[in-house]
Amino acid sequence: FDNGINFFDNAEGYESGASEIVMGQALSTLNWSRDSFVLSSKVFWGGDKPNQKGLSRKHVFDACHAAIKRLQVDYLDLYFCHRPDVDTPISETVRAMHDLVSQGKVMYWGTSEWSAQQITEAYAVAKDERLIGPTMEQPQYNLFERNKIENEFLMVYKTVGLGTTIWSPLASGMLTGKYNKGVPDDSRFGIKGFEWLKDRWMQDKVLNAVQSLGQLASELGVTLPALSIAWCVKNPNVTTAILGATRNEQLIENLKALDVLDLLTPEVMNRIDTITGTKPILPEY
Repeated sequence: FDNGINFFDNAEGYESGASEIVMGQALSTLNWSRDSFVLSSKVFWGGDKPNQKGLSRKHVFDACHAAIKRLQVDYLDLYFCHRPDVDTPISETVRAMHDLVSQGKVMYWGTSEWSAQQITEAYAVAKDERLIGPTMEQPQYNLFERNKIENEFLMVYKTVGLGTTIWSPLASGMLTGKYNKGVPDDSRFGIKGFEWLKDRWMQDKVLNAVQSLGQLASELGVTLPALSIAWCVKNPNVTTAILGATRNEQLIENLKALDVLDLLTPEVMNRIDTITGTKPILPEY
């Protein structure tokens, strides 16, 4: 907050709500003016029982009220549908979110990891029924995960408009360089149950790209994390990037990404594309 960060992202699924309790305690202790920060939560994974998950009207309402209580606030600035729910009609979810906005419990609502088609359908439902539609999406975006932001959502930006709060700008820690020589015992990839994440990222082509990106960062006189985050933020369709850090020094280091933006010249951006080989091939219209 002292460094200008005013948006704090949460979800009912993070540690089964315990994360929001900690955030609520922090906000209560800090006693900031409510108009000085933006607070979000996400609904989908609330628990194992039938009415504790998904995007049904009941769970959307229950989850919102529970999040407000845990966070110790009167309303949420942003409320995201954490994933699409194939078992609930989009029209039901749209109306539930509209009602929460109308009641003043939510200022704006959006989606996370929805497809362009699902987002467009939600907009269409809202328009047809004169309801408040989604205004933001929370997709994964980093140097190795680019298709949604740079390709799939292009028409959504143009037709209905879409704010984005991208997550995992460091690709689950790969873009810190800490996995270049193996998996540290205290890292996320070393935790039991995260084998799937390790298998996804610990590939030779990814590791080679990370090492080359690290060399480029050294040439520019910056850290690899700062370079990677700055690259995300430079995209004009990225509204904000969500940072995750386990130590204060990591967070302070990541905030230096703002100082890297001016170094990302067209030449540097082209070098990054050449190193990663992940730039989407866009369709010809």
